[in-house]
Amino acid sequence: MSKALIERYGARAAQALEHWLPAPDIHPAILHQAMRYAVLDGGKRLRPILVYATGTALGVPLEILDGPACAVEFIHAYSLVHDDLPAMDNDELRRGKPTCHKAFGEATALLVGDALQTLAFQVLSQDNAMIQDPSARLKLIATLAQAAGSRGMAGGQAIDLMAVGKELNLAELEDMHIHKTGALIRASVLMGALSRTDVAQRTLDDLDHYAKRIGLAFQIRDDILDVTADAETLGKRPGGDAQAHKPTYPTLLGLENARERVQKLCDEARDYLVDFDEAADTLRWMAAYIAESSR
Repeated sequence: MSKALIERYGARAAQALEHWLPAPDIHPAILHQAMRYAVLDGGKRLRPILVYATGTALGVPLEILDGPACAVEFIHAYSLVHDDLPAMDNDELRRGKPTCHKAFGEATALLVGDALQTLAFQVLSQDNAMIQDPSARLKLIATLAQAAGSRGMAGGQAIDLMAVGKELNLAELEDMHIHKTGALIRASVLMGALSRTDVAQRTLDDLDHYAKRIGLAFQIRDDILDVTADAETLGKRPGGDAQAHKPTYPTLLGLENARERVQKLCDEARDYLVDFDEAADTLRWMAAYIAESSR
């Protein structure tokens, strides 16, 4: 049932993203076409799914969650567009198709990232279906802003760039990924929870601990797949981290120890859901899926 729900959440997210993205013929058409290219037709939709799964675990109607789900995915999509640029990772494939700058040019790709980032906050400020309490909506905006900024995802990307060609210890590597990948995953879970006003602090803390662990586990899993999977599975060139001389978990820990680290983190994540009822089973399933797909 959880797998079917995840597919439903992914389809719902795609429909909501389509709603908020400007039509491809609206002026300036080339920018709007490139934005749609970067967001639609691909992607795991992990972050919107986490918004829906967390909100559902707390009894929040799906229509209230559409806005936060779109906002976090727009931030994620913008980060991928910029991350693929020649000045960053210089990737030519994303989700099995040419990266945005390959399809539309570097200047347009830069603008795509800028436009998607601002669109995320437009959604959070204007979506009439979202939670109406002004202070609750402000918490959602603040949560996403912090997760995307210099103390979150952008800071993690800066650390990543500075780490190229260097040897990091485990604590340094985890610090990088807690920011670069983990911050937005934590925000996804928290935004689902903050979409209702009466959530206990203990509940928020447990969900945050869950999110920290699956965020880190997800990044280690990606490092493992970069070594073990092919281009068709990844949707991008395999071995890119090694070619760029980036520090990774398999390089630091070895492949089997990296897999064990994923399993341990996912087990700990599920432990933080012990006080939740069956409405949180999708969150439990997702932790199990991340662990299994790293094998």
